[in-house]
Amino acid sequence: MAGEHPTPDASPQGMRRRRFLGYLLAAPTLAVAAQVGAGAANPGTASAVVPSLPGPADILDLGDALTLAAAPTANLITITIERDGTATFAVPRAEVGQGITTTVAMLIAEELDLPLDKVNVPLADARPELVFNQLTGGSNSVRSLYDPVRTAAAIARARLLATAAARWNVDVGALSVRAGVVIGPNGQQADYGSLTEAAASTSTEQVSAEPKPPGQFTLVGTPQSRIDALEAVTGKKQFTMDLRVPGAKPTMVCRPPTINGTVRAVHNAAEVEAMPGITDVTVISTGVAVRGETFGQCIDAVRALRVDWGPGTVDGESDETVLSKLKAATLPAAVPPLLTKSLDAEFVFDFSSNSALETNCAIADVRADRAEIWSGLKSPIVAQEQIAARLGLPVSAVKVHVVTGGGSFGRKLFSDAALEAAEISRKIGKPVKLMWHRADDSRHGRAHPMSVSRIRANYSAGNVVSFEHRHTSVETDFGHGLGEILTSVAARLPVGDVSFSQTVFLLSQSNPYHLGATTQTLNEVPLKFHTGSMRNVYSPNVVCARELVIDALAEKLGKDPVAFRRELLKEDRFRAVLDKLVEVGEWGRPMPEGTAQGVGFHLEYKSVSAVLVEIDCRPETVNREIRDAVTGPRVTKAVGVVDAGLPINPRGLEAQMIGCINDGIALALTSSLHVEDGLPLEASWDNYFYTRQWNTPPEMRVVVMPPTTGVPGGAGELGVASSLAAVASAYGRATATMPTRFPINHATLSFEPKPKVPPVPASPVDGLKYAQ
Repeated sequence: MAGEHPTPDASPQGMRRRRFLGYLLAAPTLAVAAQVGAGAANPGTASAVVPSLPGPADILDLGDALTLAAAPTANLITITIERDGTATFAVPRAEVGQGITTTVAMLIAEELDLPLDKVNVPLADARPELVFNQLTGGSNSVRSLYDPVRTAAAIARARLLATAAARWNVDVGALSVRAGVVIGPNGQQADYGSLTEAAASTSTEQVSAEPKPPGQFTLVGTPQSRIDALEAVTGKKQFTMDLRVPGAKPTMVCRPPTINGTVRAVHNAAEVEAMPGITDVTVISTGVAVRGETFGQCIDAVRALRVDWGPGTVDGESDETVLSKLKAATLPAAVPPLLTKSLDAEFVFDFSSNSALETNCAIADVRADRAEIWSGLKSPIVAQEQIAARLGLPVSAVKVHVVTGGGSFGRKLFSDAALEAAEISRKIGKPVKLMWHRADDSRHGRAHPMSVSRIRANYSAGNVVSFEHRHTSVETDFGHGLGEILTSVAARLPVGDVSFSQTVFLLSQSNPYHLGATTQTLNEVPLKFHTGSMRNVYSPNVVCARELVIDALAEKLGKDPVAFRRELLKEDRFRAVLDKLVEVGEWGRPMPEGTAQGVGFHLEYKSVSAVLVEIDCRPETVNREIRDAVTGPRVTKAVGVVDAGLPINPRGLEAQMIGCINDGIALALTSSLHVEDGLPLEASWDNYFYTRQWNTPPEMRVVVMPPTTGVPGGAGELGVASSLAAVASAYGRATATMPTRFPINHATLSFEPKPKVPPVPASPVDGLKYAQ
């Protein structure tokens, strides 16, 4: 795999330096904070035969809304210069593998002229005073922290230099900084640590700072390895299950055979509690909890429990019953093809799992008057509030520690495990270390809801004159704090009085093409599944449907699909990304029969991604046999090109794109849940076919475009939608049949479903049989 990155001095011309306000805080050593405002960027324009008006996300997108909500408490985000010369910043966001801590450390090191290894970036505990400024989502972390972090660091640098100038009785302009050491005109030297106490303020006062312009960056924009890489590869990195909290013993939950089922009775609680190692058995709101000396003993106990279960909330529902409800709820197109030709298409996207590599887990120590929680949480303030309410404690009595998470895909926006752990600890009066089994995650965890996308495109005289996109989905749960954030800035959102889901939809769906009169709408069916805003939320399905229709329109109009996209794109910036993709991906090269190229293009959160894949749909590939697997087509090559405005760490962005491409391949070909009688059949990653090594492209390349806007755009989810669309497009061209249901192999059930009772499957004992 290879990546290309911009040079450090590449930046848009004409960028002006901006002066920001901030604060010196009363502290024993230098501590500073930033005060910033926020505004939406105006999109560029480009002419087209039948132009489209800007959509809500072109005026103010979801990331802008999150930044607006965070702005009032930006001055509460502080950087401290320690006596050893290091800088410390407790990041009010979650690190779940996306590399946010490295990116933030780079911004601080850049402004302070400090070596990267001298910047400490632990994760902040839940800080309720931040209000809406501690949620990780919407590809917004870097966008919302970019100005506050740089401002605080710039204030710190200026204060340290002023302190040195006063000490040496010289002009500040005569000083320079090298690797955290201030150098005077006569050779004087003082490291930051020796200046921090003198630089500290005895009272809070407002000051101003002028962060570096992008043209002066020496670290930002250069490829950097993650600051936690060594710990990760040597096993020293600490996740929730690695923590040793005194008295916290392994705990698991016996769960119902349907979603949200309840406990009527436990027939053998005493017998199970007498099993080796088991210390406690108790009924909770989500099932029956068992605590023991080891997780193996907990698994045995869960499997031994005999529980009489009450009904769930979606009993009897299956893929087909849900699909029929979605189709019935899909709104019709409104524009009739009076003097035009019309293209109508409908696409189905099945449920998919939010399960990350790290299952749901949390540690809780609940006492009569207080509680302490450890978990990987992307919305810790909401978690703290919910835990306090459940325990009947004031929020101030609940301490929530944010732990690095082993993946998320949106899953850790919800605090399900932390709430369960707190409930169990309170009931038994002991600390617990709760871990969900993989079957729990697959069957009772969060899922990306099934949806239907229906499109009508009217065209005439070689041009698209109208484009109506009706997206219908099982209701997505936004009860993790995002709804409250949107409410706080509702008056400034360009969407009117609509639901939280519709607001998220409208603020995240940016259409990069001029398609005449364009409308995009969301309708939801309120079924009580456990849903969540999986990575890229609505965009993968919406964009896949749109891009397939763009391909179909190109064919109807007799145009090359890439040339047609280029013609329709709204901005030169978008065309530059597509042109680079054509060049690097060798679009249009001769391909054997049964193979083809496909392209997907996506605009979101002020960033752009385009992906080209090559797929092999020949019988010898599709029909290859792999044990316990869905095979089918294989993507043999993938090229991604991204423009993230100002890429802070191109190497991190490249890694994000590689992950996004694999996500897109999975969603297009193999990755889905099969719902039957109110519960997914999948009960492990053996059953859930995320992109495996044998289905990963042997040739993959990511190109990061040079800076274009001077500010970072969203990057965490940037390549998922374009990758899914590219694979779907390539499959359609290779088979001469437009795919309409995803993943393409959903109809193939290649595993024997594990029992629903007991909820934890028996552990395999035949591993040596398959060892090489």
